[in-house]
Amino acid sequence: MSNFISSIIFINSIKMEGKKVTNTIRLPENGLPRIVVIGGGFAGLSFVKKLKNKAFQVVVIDKNNFHQFQPLLYQVATSGIVPDSIAFPFRKQFKNYKNVFFRMAEVMKIDTENRQVLTDIGHVHYNYLVVATGSTTNFFGLEDVQKNSLGMKTIQEALDIRSLILQRFEKAVVTTDDETRDALTNFAVIGGGPAGVETVGAIAEFKKYILPKDYPDLDVSMMSIYLIESNDRLLKGMSEKSSEMSLRYLKEMGVKVHLDTRVTSYDGHKIQTFNGEGFTAKSVIWTAGVKGNIPEGINEECFAKGNRLLVNEYSEVKGCTNVYAIGDISAMISEEFPYGHPMVAQTAIQQGDLLAKNLLRQIGGESLKKFEYNDKGSLATVGKRKAVADIGRFKFGGYFAWILWSVVHLMSISGFKNKLFVGINWIWSYFTYDKGNRLIMRRYKGRNKKH
Repeated sequence: MSNFISSIIFINSIKMEGKKVTNTIRLPENGLPRIVVIGGGFAGLSFVKKLKNKAFQVVVIDKNNFHQFQPLLYQVATSGIVPDSIAFPFRKQFKNYKNVFFRMAEVMKIDTENRQVLTDIGHVHYNYLVVATGSTTNFFGLEDVQKNSLGMKTIQEALDIRSLILQRFEKAVVTTDDETRDALTNFAVIGGGPAGVETVGAIAEFKKYILPKDYPDLDVSMMSIYLIESNDRLLKGMSEKSSEMSLRYLKEMGVKVHLDTRVTSYDGHKIQTFNGEGFTAKSVIWTAGVKGNIPEGINEECFAKGNRLLVNEYSEVKGCTNVYAIGDISAMISEEFPYGHPMVAQTAIQQGDLLAKNLLRQIGGESLKKFEYNDKGSLATVGKRKAVADIGRFKFGGYFAWILWSVVHLMSISGFKNKLFVGINWIWSYFTYDKGNRLIMRRYKGRNKKH
């Protein structure tokens, strides 16, 4: 223990962006090369798992103390499951990783010249840096839309959406103005990718199965659910067959789908579009795009379209030494992928896995392997017993696709207890047509106001 304490690094205070930051990051000097990983999403976690108890000291930095399973955020937002079921603490994940150290901190800047990461709790030096900061919602410069709608990239945002939905219904019950009630019970989802399709499908099921029971004094028929997509079809990244099936399913569920419709503004009440159409809704969820979440300090010459970092086939960031980027933040440009690989979990997991193996090969004097994306297929659920699947040359939908989607997502959740809780929730919902988490734990008061 004395050797550990004597090896703790204390560095003088530094001033950064007008803030005095005292370095209190304590890490042992054990003679191993240090890898700092920024971000504990799919990419970062996959990378760290492959280096368990290997000849590196791995330091994981994340602003949260948990990994969140983003594909099921929409179920938290629509009261399907509790947020704890899709979150797993990093410290519990790493409890048997003797070479891994977690620090909860907000990264302020990357200093590539001096090989250090500056955070709100201090700074840490690195031998290798892995940027796995993922993506954030892209509002494409529409400031009024950003101000008045909600994205869905974090558990916090999903909880805000859950509160907002329930608060709208509670207010609709007591209002005496028909026009106001109509706006309060209308919901719009912008973006027809997997997140948008799954979210709007869950809201449609909420309308069908929950509203008549919980709010019998509301006229359910007056509630309109819109899905607005700027492309000419839904699920642009999947096959045309899956797009057509998902569109048919949503229309059968009563969703009003508008294709080739680009949103230009939203004032909190009225959605305006490029083609002149207008939609009235007090609740708008934005899933129309994402962009890379790049920390400050990296030269803009390394940026690619979508605010991503240009990397080569070994995930090395252009123009940087021993700096790597994996997952949504990375853009590995090739003839096959001119805009980089899909920003999905399987890409992040594969890149994290290979990078860890390559670093082990490097210190072992072996040749490195180039990244080759293995597309294992795409799945999207629209509602109960309704999903679509693209698995190689097989394109299908319906009940079997829904079962496959359920199994794949259930097995991908971290932690046995989380798998069990989500599975029980799904079974309960399947047989009872009920959602068990319709609680307003905190009131949502808008983006610029505290809860």
